Amino acid sequence: MPLSQQDKKRLRRIGHHLKPVLISGDKGLTETFLEELEGRLEDHELIKVKINASTREQRAGMVESLCESTGADLVQRIGNIALLYRAAAKPDPKLSNVLRADV
Repeated sequence: MPLSQQDKKRLRRIGHHLKPVLISGDKGLTETFLEELEGRLEDHELIKVKINASTREQRAGMVESLCESTGADLVQRIGNIALLYRAAAKPDPKLSNVLRADV
């Protein structure tokens, strides 16, 4: 189910102060990068990812590929930073950025 505008607004507010937890290197979207992204999404639910690509179209394509391969929703993309959200199966209140913000 896609995120509503209210959900996106709330997630943008939570994600505003987050730092990027993953930075794509010059090798692009490797299998290792995608595995690490899966783990971070499962732990934190809402994360920022920094995409290193030379053009706007390449960055947009990489973000789209990330969302398709992980099942995450794109909340916001500004420049080379993407804010991604995917609800965890069993969210950990100590790690989930969404649950910690609601407290």
